[in-house]
Formats: sequence, structure tokens, C-alpha cells
Amino acid sequence: MSIDLRSDTVTRPTAAMRAAMADAEVGDDVYGEDPTVTELERRVAELLGHEAAVFTPTGSLANQLGMRLLVAPGEEIVCDSQAHVVRAELGAAATFSGITTRTWDAPRGLLDPDVVRAFVRPNSGPYLVSTTAIAVENTHNFGGGTVQPLVALQAVREIADEHGMAVHLDGARLWNAHVASGVPLHSYGAVADTVSVCLSKGLGAPVGSVLASSAERIASARVWRKRYGAGMRQAGILAAAGLHALDHHVERLAEDHARAQRLAFVIAEAVDDVVVPEHVETNIVVLDLAPTSWTAAALAAAAREEGVLISALGPTFARLVTHLDVDDEGLDHASDVLNRLLRSAP
Repeated sequence: MSIDLRSDTVTRPTAAMRAAMADAEVGDDVYGEDPTVTELERRVAELLGHEAAVFTPTGSLANQLGMRLLVAPGEEIVCDSQAHVVRAELGAAATFSGITTRTWDAPRGLLDPDVVRAFVRPNSGPYLVSTTAIAVENTHNFGGGTVQPLVALQAVREIADEHGMAVHLDGARLWNAHVASGVPLHSYGAVADTVSVCLSKGLGAPVGSVLASSAERIASARVWRKRYGAGMRQAGILAAAGLHALDHHVERLAEDHARAQRLAFVIAEAVDDVVVPEHVETNIVVLDLAPTSWTAAALAAAAREEGVLISALGPTFARLVTHLDVDDEGLDHASDVLNRLLRSAP
């Protein structure tokens, strides 16, 4: 048996999703003529409480478009030091848009509005970089699937408004935050000027993200999407997977969250101080292997030999992610393997 816990990006489209893709009505989306893409964009914009949206092939592109719409070259966007937009998008904001960044430390990725308020530097004059926008992430990937409290997000929105700044929400796993917290998607959407959401992680679509904002900004985003080489033609085949996911794969995220909790408790029983199960709010389990003699790479290699794939994201930082393709049998196998390995550390 093989079980892949490296990421929720490894999911494969279900048979029903494949059927929806095969039956999709399509047109040329660069001409704005693909009805399935248009419907996906309309639905996501409505869910997030924004005027319009644009379909992109990747979450990184959706984030980069969202930040470019808010921050001019030579200005800065601030975020926490583990945010995906600065840690895992290969410096794209600087490379493509001339945007600089500064970061603060945030344990588990949790927002602290007081830290944000003290950190921003808007209107810094002709000699210093001015903060133009704040980026927040919900759920927080490298923080361990952390759900940002709505009150903290709203406080950051207030800080931005006070200083004439904008907010970008990296909501790649906003669906997970919504299901875990019960907060409506439009309430999360209301805190940000631009919001990206991913379809190819927990929702199980093979490709795609959506960026939502005002109609004016999204019109500009379409120009930049084409300029970056991401204008897609008969993309309705891909958008149909996203529509199917919205209809069938959102509420079931609760199953992934429950399995992640089970996995965390098994590991906590095997070895002390590696994971705090109470911190596992959604579908991500992070392991701090420092108290053991395992490195993350060594544990990942040993687990792979027994059919369990996990991510090594630092010397002692490992990540396990539950998703659509992980059932109870697979989770039990992974739990048994990891339990045994951690108990018999090298």
C-alpha cells in the first residue's frame, strides 16, 4: 500500500469530476467566450463577496496578480516570514513586479494585529520604502494549517484602512478555514482587496486558482495574466473541474480535518514534543523532529520505503497533509508506519 501525505496537491480528479470535464461547454477564454470559465469566475466572486474574478492556472500566479494590482514597483508588501508569497513563490513579486517585502515572525503563522500595526511604514517619504499592502494567509500552510481568527483579519483590515493601504488574502486553503471555523466565505473575502483561492489542493481539481477583486482590478488582472503568458483558450475543461469541486468537495473537507487530528494524536502518543494535536485545526500536521534523533529527510526516506510519502521542508521540519485521496485504511497504514519509525529513532 502507498499513501501520499506530501501535499493536498497530489489529488487526482474523481471519476465524476472527469465526467464533468469531458462534458464541459467550452469557448476561447482569451476572447472571454468560454462559458464554463465565466461561470466559475462568477460563482467564486459571489462566494467571496467581490465584483469579479479571473481563473488562473496556478495559485502562485493568482497571488502574484493580486499583489501586483495593489503595489507599485519600488513599494513594499509586508507579511509574516513563513508566508507562501515570500517563502514559496521564488521571489516572483520582486522579479516580475518590482515589489519589495519585509516580514515579521509569527508563531504558527497566526496574525497579531498589534505586531502588524507596529510593523507597517506607510507614506515613508522620498528616502524610505513605503508599505502599500499587507498580505495575510488563511489557512497558513507552513504554520500547520492554522485558521486565522476573523477578528484578527478584521483588525488588519482596519489598520490598512487607517493608513490608506490594501490587503491581499492568500486563501489557497480558504475553503478549509471556512469549513473548520464556520465563518462564511464572504466574511473572509470582505477583509481583503484581492483574494486568491485554490481549486487544486483540498478541492481536488487537477489545475487552477481564482483571483477575486473589484471589476476594475480584475480587468487589469486579465491583461497581466495574458502578459505573463497565462492566457488560456478552451479552459472550460479545467474550469468544469473547479465547478464540480465547489458542488461536491467543500463540505467533505471536514473528513480531511478529522483524519489529520487522528494522525496527530497517534504521533503524539509515539513520541513527546513532536506535534501538538490541539494545534491541528485543518488538514495539515507539522512535525518538529528536533527532540528526536531523526532528521526530516531521514524520516521521509524511511517512510517512503514502507509506502508512506511525507514532505521534509527543513532539517527537522516535516509536513503531513490529508486530502481527498486519503481514506481511513490509508491513514491507518501511515499512522502505523510513522508510529513505529518514531518509536525506533536511529
